[in-house]
Order: sequence, then structure tokens, then C-alpha cells
Amino acid sequence: MKSYVNAIAELLAPHVGLTVQETAEAIEIPPDMALGDYGFPCFPLAKQLRQAPAKIAADLASKVTVRAPILEACSAGPYLNFRVDRRAFAEEVFAAIAEEGGRYGGSSEGNGKTVLVEFSSPNIAKPFGIGHLRSTVIGNSLSRIYKALGYELIRINHVGDWGTQFGKMIAAFRRWSGQTDPGQTTVEEQYQLYVRFHQEAEANPELEDEAREWHRRIEEQDPEARGLWEAFRDASLRDFQRTYDLLGVEFDSWAGESFYEDRLDCVVQMALDEGIAKEDDGAIIVDLSEFDIPPCLLRKSDGATLYATRDLAAVLYRWETYHFDRLIYVVGAPQNLHFQQLFGVLRRLGVQWIDRCMHVNFGHIRGMKTREGSLVLLEDVLQRSMDLVRQVIRERQFDVEDEYEVTRQVGIGAIIFADLSRRRIKDIEFNWDEILNFDGETGPYAQYTHARLCSVLRKHGEPVDSAADLSPLVEPEEWRLVRAIAGFPDSVRKAADQNEPSIVTAYLLELCAAANQFYQRLRVNDPEAPARTKARARLVDAVRQTIANALDLLGIAAPERM
Repeated sequence: MKSYVNAIAELLAPHVGLTVQETAEAIEIPPDMALGDYGFPCFPLAKQLRQAPAKIAADLASKVTVRAPILEACSAGPYLNFRVDRRAFAEEVFAAIAEEGGRYGGSSEGNGKTVLVEFSSPNIAKPFGIGHLRSTVIGNSLSRIYKALGYELIRINHVGDWGTQFGKMIAAFRRWSGQTDPGQTTVEEQYQLYVRFHQEAEANPELEDEAREWHRRIEEQDPEARGLWEAFRDASLRDFQRTYDLLGVEFDSWAGESFYEDRLDCVVQMALDEGIAKEDDGAIIVDLSEFDIPPCLLRKSDGATLYATRDLAAVLYRWETYHFDRLIYVVGAPQNLHFQQLFGVLRRLGVQWIDRCMHVNFGHIRGMKTREGSLVLLEDVLQRSMDLVRQVIRERQFDVEDEYEVTRQVGIGAIIFADLSRRRIKDIEFNWDEILNFDGETGPYAQYTHARLCSVLRKHGEPVDSAADLSPLVEPEEWRLVRAIAGFPDSVRKAADQNEPSIVTAYLLELCAAANQFYQRLRVNDPEAPARTKARARLVDAVRQTIANALDLLGIAAPERM
């Protein structure tokens, strides 16, 4: 924990020529608990002192005078290791959990600061495909992590609800739908009409002119065109909401591309007035050669604006509205160039807050095949996962009171965990057998560990004594658990610093591994050792709470029975 690291740093800093903060940053946790509880590597001092690291460690061990809660300093090769008062350490950890409960792992470091997270952002008139899963779950987890750290969170769904594609949709609807009310068409039907438009347009190019005319009418507020566009949008949003409900994802703002429609001309004019944009064959572009990237197109020669124009209008509006401390775009790696151009335009505009904007990118999903090569629907994937979990529950005869609820929690959790357990920039290979393994490094494994600990506490048969003496916790498996619990806040902080939820999943798997080793080797309830039983029950309850908190940061439920 930070207080122990600081205590060691204060003892050590005068002897190593570093500040307390520099010393604290260098302190590590030894891989083997037998070596000590914290370690200071002496390699960086070797060149300065012209001595071997092992000799430096031995000399420091003779110089450093320890005081409680630090009990001992001893050298081990090139490391100076420290042992702490483990009982006092455990008391401090458990006291924090008892006080903070579901907030344990978070902090108040973000108080008074605002973070905007833009994520998911599917396109209107297209089903919610598997391609939007990664943005949705990564963005949701980052939102939860920042909120746990005390930031004011604004979750934005920048839906793709503007552009020439809606002219195509209207043209297709009027020609081939056979209906008069677009609100009665499903999103899948709308998508099929869109696909058909492109197929028909290959043989009949005049369809493109018809689509452009409808798009012009949308932009000019034509009642018929706007009514059709709004019906398509509303139908899609209802469809999206069903999927978000399954995933447990919420948003504070649904301001999509259309929201910035009345700002687009102003944005283009501003770029011209500031002298960063110029006309090129009727188009308006911003030269970004000073950043060694291609120019950014703000308006086509036919007068149409682009995604970049709408994103520029959006970021300027968000600054005016929120004065954010951080704006995070959770968008796939294929859009790297787009964000380089967007940020390049902002730099050329001279905004002082550009460094508060960041693109959090991620890799692709591979291995998902359904519907003979057609669009893979996210809802289908979630439903299949739930069906497979239901099958496992029945085959293994798990103790569940509400089969549907556990099936939903575990099935959805399995998909989310499979995504977040990998570094976000890496591609994901979906393998159903691995994802739903209750014994491997998966979401169901973490959830099952939580449920198992809940079962232990039920068998304990009495409330956990929050004042139970912890001195009976002397086994290595117990200390490993205490140390693992103590490391949770640091993992949360690192996940935010790197915008990397996989840091939390990696931490959670380590905690679950330690919990299962403890469970397999040691008895919690022992009538012949009541003091130890109470201490272990208190330990189990602390582990259970920490697992639940970590799962919550990932957007995953923590079932109490499985």
C-alpha cells in the first residue's frame, strides 16, 4: 500500500541520493514473498557509486534504521528488501474495505475534474453489429474506472445519424419497401434496403442522383425527408437500446452527428477566417503537411460536409459546454489517421486544450462467423453466449435460484471479459470453448470464484466480525491474499493512466488464483479454532468485496450463486 511504500522511501531516501518520491517510484514487490514484502533495486546506483549492486544493497542494510510499521531491512543480492508488520498491514487494508465497501479501489483524485468518454457510436439504419462491441465495452469500462476515481463522467454515444447514406435509405424505402410508414420497418429490413440500393445502383447510376436529392432535402429541412429520416433514426435507437440493456451500458448524451448540423458552416468559415483552410477545386481543405499527414477535407466541392467536419464541430461544442479535463475517443485503430487529422486541425487553430484530447484505439475481432457471411449481429452473439451458459449450468448442476438471471449475467460477462482481458490494441480471436471455461482465465472463472466465496460465507453461518483479530492469519496463502487485495487501488489507477481495462482483468485473475489456492488448501470454518475461523471469514469477505468491485469496473455482474 502507498503508506508503506512512502514509509520505506522516507527511511531510504537520505542514503541513496534520491528524493522520497523518486525512491518510492523505484520500490518493487519481490516475486517471492520469502524474500520480503518490498524491495529496492540497487542497479541504478551502481554507476553513480562505482560499486556492485549487491555490495550497495549490503551497505544500505547496515545503514538504514527501520521503525514501525517497517520491521526489517535486509539485502538479497542486488536488492534491499523490507519486511513489514503484516498484522498492521492487514488491519489497514481491511479497515479501508469496511469503510469504502463497493467504492474500495477508487479514490477522490478526480474530484472537480470532468472526463468525457465517446464510445460505441453505431450507425443508424444498420443493425448493431459485432464490430461495435469493442468500443462499447472498452468505453463502458473506462467510464466506470474514471468514475471510481472521482471524476465527473459524461458518457457520449456519437451515433452516426447524418450523411448521404440517409438519402440512399429514403430512395430505397420509397422504391422497394412496400410500406408507407418507415417506423414499421425493422432495422434489419432497413439495412437490407440499404444493401439493395448499392446492388441496384451498379446497374442504374441514376439512383445515386436520386439519393443525393433526398439528402439535400433532409439538409434543407424538407418535412417529408426529415420525417422519414427521423423514423429511421428512432427505430435504430430503440433497437440499440435493447442491446445496451443486455450489456448494462448507459449514456449521458446521445448527441450524434446530426446534433451538430447547424454548426457545420460556422466551423468551415472559422477555419477559413483563421487562415488555416483554403479552397482547392471547390473543396475546402486544411493543410497538415507540418505534421507530415495528409490534408483534412472539411467540405466537398459539391458543398457536402464530412465526418471530419462534424467531429470538429463536436469537439468545439464539447469544450464550450463542459470545459473538460480529458476527452477520450474510444474508436478502432483504422481511424488513427482521422484523429491525427482532427487533432492537427485543432493544433493549427491554436486551441490550448488539444493535449486533453486522446484517441484510445483498439484492434479487430476475429473468429466470429454466423449467418453465412452476413453482418454478425451483437445481439445474436450475446444470445448464443447465454444459451451456452445455460447448457453448462444444467450439465454441471450448479446451485442457482434464478437460472435466467445467472445465465444472463454469466453469458454477457463472458463476452465482455473476453474482450477486456486482452490489451486493447491487440486483435481478438473468439473461441467459445475458451470464453466460457469456468476453470480457465475467463469471466465465468472470476464470477464462479466470487460465488464460491459467497457460499463459504453462507456456510460460516454468522455475520462477519469486522473487528476480528487478524493475528491468526499466518499462512503464506493468507498473506498472498492480503497483498493482492491491497494492490487493487494501484491497478485501478494504472488502468486509468493507460486507458487500459486489461490491467484490471489481469489483476482480477491474479486475485482469483490466490483465492482459489487459499480455498483449496485451508479450511475457513473450524469449530476447534474459533479465532482463526473469524479471521479467515473476515479475509474471505474482503476478497469477495474486492472481486465484486473489480467485476463492476469491467461492467460485469458478480453472481452470489452459481
